[in-house]
Amino acid sequence: MRARSLSCACAVLALGPLGAALGGCGGSSSGNGIAAKTPAEIVAATKAAADSATSAHVAGSIVSGGSPITLDLDVASNGGRGQLALNGLGFELIQTGGTVYIKGSSAFYRHIGGAAAAQLLQGKWLKAPATTPEFASISSLTDLHRLVDATLASHGTLVKTATTTVAGKRVVGVTDQSQGGTLYVATTGKPYPVQIAKGGAGGGTLTFDRWNQTVSITPPANAIDLAQLRSGH
Repeated sequence: MRARSLSCACAVLALGPLGAALGGCGGSSSGNGIAAKTPAEIVAATKAAADSATSAHVAGSIVSGGSPITLDLDVASNGGRGQLALNGLGFELIQTGGTVYIKGSSAFYRHIGGAAAAQLLQGKWLKAPATTPEFASISSLTDLHRLVDATLASHGTLVKTATTTVAGKRVVGVTDQSQGGTLYVATTGKPYPVQIAKGGAGGGTLTFDRWNQTVSITPPANAIDLAQLRSGH
């Protein structure tokens, strides 16, 4: 298998300029006072709220490194699972117990390993430690707290926008003037992030919901160890 190709495919899934990509649900009908805070205070409050959560669901599409990416993931503090697609090449993803599992479509396996790999791996799962270079970037996408920390860690000059409604939730927006993305934060209940949106050819939209719901993460049986595949055993 061409491990370098897999590494390139996975690396582009790492969080890019649209990486402040978080969203959430509002909760109660009473205001939480977040709209009165400064942009920096809003970001700090939404990060604290998301960090305290046990799980969430993220879905949407972005462009990273010129490549379109779609994702639909349930993420938790102990791992995550869901579906991703890079340039139309889809695969399922599970991360739990320090191990990443991937099951690609025939087209995905053919792209990373050629026709022989596509035939060998059809319908099967690959597994490797989450720290494996080929898998490390996507592993971060399935860890809720790592995702929150990475996506809200750095930003440029922030400007607060007027309150509005996004994904059925009342929100206040915080726009990053240097990167152009807007983070929308719930103004009712806990100040969970609701969505981030960025326009233009390199933009996209990601939303979070289903905060603190139970996420069932079970390792797939009979997964093929990537290290053994490389060694030919």
